[in-house]
Amino acid sequence: MVDYHAANQSYQYGPNSGGNGAGGGGSMGDYMAQEDDWDRDLLLDPAWEKQQRKTFTAWCNSHLRKAGTQIENIDEDFRDGLKLMLLLEVISGERLPKPERGKMRVHKINNVNKALDFIASKGVKLVSIGAEEIVDGNAKMTLGMIWTIILRFAIQDISVEETSAKEGLLLWCQRKTAPYKNVNVQNFHISWKDGLAFNALIHRHRPELIEYDKLRKDDPVTNLNNAFEVAEKYLDIPKMLDAEDIVGTLRPDEKAIMTYVSCFYHAFSGAQKAETAANRICKVLAVNQENEHLMEDYERLASDLLEWIRRTIPWLEDRVPQKTIQEMQQKLEDFRDYRRVHKPPKVQEKCQLEINFNTLQTKLRLSNRPAFMPSEGKMVSDINNGWQHLEQAEKGYEEWLLNEIRRLERLDHLAEKFRQKASIHEAWTDGKEAMLKHRDYETATLSDIKALIRKHEAFESDLAAHQDRVEQIAAIAQELNELDYYDSHNVNTRCQKICDQWDALGSLTQSRREALEKTEKQLETIDQLHLEYAKRAAPFNNWMESAMEDLQDMFIVHTIEEIEGLISAHDQFKSTLPDADREREAILAIHKEAQRIAESNHIKLSGSNPYTTVTPQIINSKWEKVQQLVPKRDHALLEEQSKQQSNERLRRQFASQANIVGPWIQTKMEEIGRISIEMNGTLEDQLNHLKRYERSIVDYKPNLDLLEQQHQLIQEALIFDNKHTNYTMEHIRVGWEQLLTTIARTINEVENQILTRDAKGISQEQMQEFRASFNHFDKDHGGALGPEEFKACLISLGYDVENDRQKQTGSMDSDDFRALLISTGYSLGDAEFNRIMSVVDPNHSGLVTFQAFIDFMSRETTDTDTADQVIASFKVLAGDKNFITAEELRRELPPDQAEYCIARMAPYQGPDAVPGALDYKSFSTALYGESDL
Repeated sequence: MVDYHAANQSYQYGPNSGGNGAGGGGSMGDYMAQEDDWDRDLLLDPAWEKQQRKTFTAWCNSHLRKAGTQIENIDEDFRDGLKLMLLLEVISGERLPKPERGKMRVHKINNVNKALDFIASKGVKLVSIGAEEIVDGNAKMTLGMIWTIILRFAIQDISVEETSAKEGLLLWCQRKTAPYKNVNVQNFHISWKDGLAFNALIHRHRPELIEYDKLRKDDPVTNLNNAFEVAEKYLDIPKMLDAEDIVGTLRPDEKAIMTYVSCFYHAFSGAQKAETAANRICKVLAVNQENEHLMEDYERLASDLLEWIRRTIPWLEDRVPQKTIQEMQQKLEDFRDYRRVHKPPKVQEKCQLEINFNTLQTKLRLSNRPAFMPSEGKMVSDINNGWQHLEQAEKGYEEWLLNEIRRLERLDHLAEKFRQKASIHEAWTDGKEAMLKHRDYETATLSDIKALIRKHEAFESDLAAHQDRVEQIAAIAQELNELDYYDSHNVNTRCQKICDQWDALGSLTQSRREALEKTEKQLETIDQLHLEYAKRAAPFNNWMESAMEDLQDMFIVHTIEEIEGLISAHDQFKSTLPDADREREAILAIHKEAQRIAESNHIKLSGSNPYTTVTPQIINSKWEKVQQLVPKRDHALLEEQSKQQSNERLRRQFASQANIVGPWIQTKMEEIGRISIEMNGTLEDQLNHLKRYERSIVDYKPNLDLLEQQHQLIQEALIFDNKHTNYTMEHIRVGWEQLLTTIARTINEVENQILTRDAKGISQEQMQEFRASFNHFDKDHGGALGPEEFKACLISLGYDVENDRQKQTGSMDSDDFRALLISTGYSLGDAEFNRIMSVVDPNHSGLVTFQAFIDFMSRETTDTDTADQVIASFKVLAGDKNFITAEELRRELPPDQAEYCIARMAPYQGPDAVPGALDYKSFSTALYGESDL
């Protein structure tokens, strides 16, 4: 039922005035004053009277049928006052005094007077309309009274842009029909004769009911009948006019037209309110649904990234060493694949996750929603902590790999050196124990004994010379144990065997010396030349063995200086060869002299020197070996020198590029810092400038790729240090990642500022003033304010925290106002300031970012949707009930949002609850975070 109740206003109606009022801002009275002349003369014109009778009768029946009755003759059916009183009760929704049921004239007059008194109680003055005229069936008075009722209960409440009654209804018709061709509503008579205006009103609100383009202006009867039939069938507006009467009348009756058009206004105005309410709810729900999708996306992406970090950190923290260099190099190659292939996409995901989080928080603030709090362990800070742990493990893992490769390389070199020295020593000791245990001196002659003594002395000299080699073998074995060589057991076993054998040789040597000295008194003859030969041949022989061992010794170097040192030492060794050759010739000369003396004195020799086993043939053979090994050593050293020269070129090549890329990255980081602080121009200009800046950074990526290629060549060459640059590839990578992240965050900050500005209606001048104040108090240019700096910034902008509003500072600028506040000792209230800090710094980090500052300032100066507004909108849809049903939600809202509400609304528990009633108040409150949804 349409509600016709309105505020009490004083109207004066009478049969001579046509029932028009003097209220509603004077518009209705003015209008009726202008048309008084023709209205009095033509009030009961036959054509107009016919139209009014039909229209007023249909209007009355449209309300009386709600009470289960109707009238046939408007003159006769209201004479007893019963249906008149019933009509007033229906349209007002109030109870009138109990009517009198008698049939006498006095009873009828009393009933009509009760109805007229009720009309007068609503602020309407009735002039020249008495109960007797109504009871007598006076047509003029009866129609005037009904028009008075229509004006009071159907037209008076119409209000459009501060105009009411007739002028408001006319303005509403003009606006609704403005877009339609051939329609020009200027009044409530001839403007409606062609029927197009009625059809335009219906089509404007229910376009599916009217095919407006097919209507013709020259066929008014068809147009009128079409509108009347559609209104009666689909809009529940009874047919109050006849098309033929309107077309056949020069000037249709204005009251009839106004009465009929007012029915359209009330039919469509209710639908418009429901549409507005539904649109508000749809808007709020759409924002909520979008935010929920963004929250779900954040949770999923954060879970995936944290799971990847959780899986990767144990792999990077695995420090189980391998036994061979090949196995460790494979680990290094796996680590390179991780840095090149697996990690870069995750860096992008982490950056995008932070950007999405910031955008989501901005949207929540702009829509007046609570800040998004991710699940436990999935905060941005948790992700950053996990990422920091990952990078720490990554750095330690790379250092461990390189150290492990160096260790294994050193171990392989030492193990080979141990085997070589042990083999040489074992070859030398072969048979020595049997020789020392031989008791040949028991049957030898004196000369033989003397020879045995000299031979033993030469052996002792040889034994002492080998002492250094044994100590070297033991030292190498000890170092292999300290470096955790995987085959340390076999090394220790072999070393222990050599040491035990060396101790046995010492004991046997001492025992043989004592035995020879015991029999030395019995021996006299000795060959001095043989002895001299033996004494000189043994050290020379040891020198040649040592030289051969050194010439065949493996070497490992890492720098050009080290290989040049080995080459210098080798050159020095070659410079001693002429002296060694002269010593060899001198030793051989001694042997030849002994042969010459023996032959000249006819001395019979046994064919060998009794004092030594080192024959001239052995000396010559080893000397030839030394001569052959020298050029091989030369070749090996030159190859290593070439390799180190190549490594040096790789170092210089990498250093040259790194010394360009490193400072470039540092310079760009500083420039981004200045840009984020200065922020000249509009936000769009800043955003375009930053995006061009970002493209220039991305275009620099080939230089970084070239550096990666050079770094890979260095690692493949096992180059571990570079004195030509202070930049490592790790420094360059971290700097590059920080540069990309910084520019992306800066761009996102400007985009969020644009979102805030557009959503909150902040002007460019306001934004610049906010930025200037923020930068003024950001003394360290760190992009964030401490609590005291933030408080000073608020005061400088004229914000009165104690009164929760901005102060009016007249024409003073921010610097003058700041000085005034300081000079007068103004301070902010601690409680209010703590409240503001909890808003701008919900994580209690002690810092206020510029985005949080902008959000706070815009929120303090801009209106947004509230929970009360949403509750009021639901109440409209529910028809003023305290609950709403699922059917009403599905009828007024789009399907997806209707189901969204139904799924989340709790059952209504009030005393007026009905089956299926839903509580829209708690649901609206939960949308804004004031309770659980």
